[in-house]
Amino acid sequence: MYLRTEILKDNSRDHIIHLTDWIGGNASRVDQLIGLFLRDEYRVVQRAAWIISYVAQEHPELIAPHLPAMVQRMEDAGIPVAVKRNVIRVLQFLPIPPDLHGPVMNHCFNFLADPEETIAVRAFSMTVLAHLAMEYPDIKQELRLILEDQLAQKNSPGFTSRAKKVLKLL
Repeated sequence: MYLRTEILKDNSRDHIIHLTDWIGGNASRVDQLIGLFLRDEYRVVQRAAWIISYVAQEHPELIAPHLPAMVQRMEDAGIPVAVKRNVIRVLQFLPIPPDLHGPVMNHCFNFLADPEETIAVRAFSMTVLAHLAMEYPDIKQELRLILEDQLAQKNSPGFTSRAKKVLKLL
């Protein structure tokens, strides 16, 4: 199977799950997927990001070596929201290497504080920051202030619920 061609065939959840199953625990297929995610055109990157989020849940050990490149991808101007959403989603479930803590915290704080950012990216960011706050207690106050400010504004019920849960952890 040529993964890029298959990714472009269909954007349904069933097809994405089919591709995720095909990739399975195969490291070379994961490498191919990450290559598409990092270097291809918008539609391919968007769909590859979705597949990566599923593969990360089933085989986190295969995604972990690619985290530095994925976090670096977040530096690119104009990245698709699907990339941000799925990279941050993955970071919720995987241990983040210490050398990535600083860049990840910066991205997550920027996403969380940006009222124009999508709710999913902001919600995933607060969860990643809550996990990192256990290791870096100094960020708890900043996270608390941002969340309290966000809660004072009108937000979706899902965002509000997650923010309240994260505040209880802090």
